Amino acid sequence: MIRKKPKSLVVFGNGINCEHETAHANRRAGFDPELVHIDEFVGRPKGIHRYSFINFPGGFLDGDDLGSAKAQAVKWKYQRMAGTGRRFLDELVKFIEDGKIIIGICNGFQLLVKTGLLPALGKTYGTQSATLTGNDLGRFEDRWVYLKTNRFSHCIFTSDMDKIYLPVRHGEGKCIVDSTQSLSAMKQGGNIVLQYADERGEVSMAYPDNPNGSIESIAAICDDTGRVFGLMPHPEAFVHRTQHPRWTREDVQSEGDGLKIFRNACDYISKS
Repeated sequence: MIRKKPKSLVVFGNGINCEHETAHANRRAGFDPELVHIDEFVGRPKGIHRYSFINFPGGFLDGDDLGSAKAQAVKWKYQRMAGTGRRFLDELVKFIEDGKIIIGICNGFQLLVKTGLLPALGKTYGTQSATLTGNDLGRFEDRWVYLKTNRFSHCIFTSDMDKIYLPVRHGEGKCIVDSTQSLSAMKQGGNIVLQYADERGEVSMAYPDNPNGSIESIAAICDDTGRVFGLMPHPEAFVHRTQHPRWTREDVQSEGDGLKIFRNACDYISKS
């Protein structure tokens, strides 16, 4: 008997520009991905429950008006759906409470943070306690970085991972939080998932190891469930060895480091 592949949703439109790469990574990992325009995604909120996994890819959603992903975040948090009085954000919270999973990559990460779906300490979804702001050097960074997995993190996406190598492409990737209490809670609760590191795998605050100046060298965080995950680097951009910048000069494994993140997601859904 052929087992049915879990269905995943990949949002596109209105400035998102990495949807096809993200869908390809989903497909290679074992999902059956479907591309859905963000207007349909928000306009038919009940439809999200057909899926096990929602992907918010990178890009420049709504032209980054008001700041990266801010315009869409405001819409989700304050606009009420006709006939229900509920916000679209409430439907996403139900999706999470049903045990399903979400990833936000780069601009998608910015969206999850600004809607309060990350880090959502104490499962306070909808309350923003962190942000992603302009890089310290005030310029767009397009480079490959080493990342160290926090062994205390409970994130399902990075299970059994240690040091990985992925590209970043952003102008607003500096992660900051609203208080020392929030930062302490994130560190103690395992919400910090990936940190920028040097080539040896040692966490580093030095540029260009840390390309944006994020506190604690934060490159990725998760919520308290470990099922909502956001990261600035692009895992969908390294799923095959030929995407590595030195694949013709170094002994690179056939599968890129980013594919493991999507495989972990598929394994989790298949076992749940």
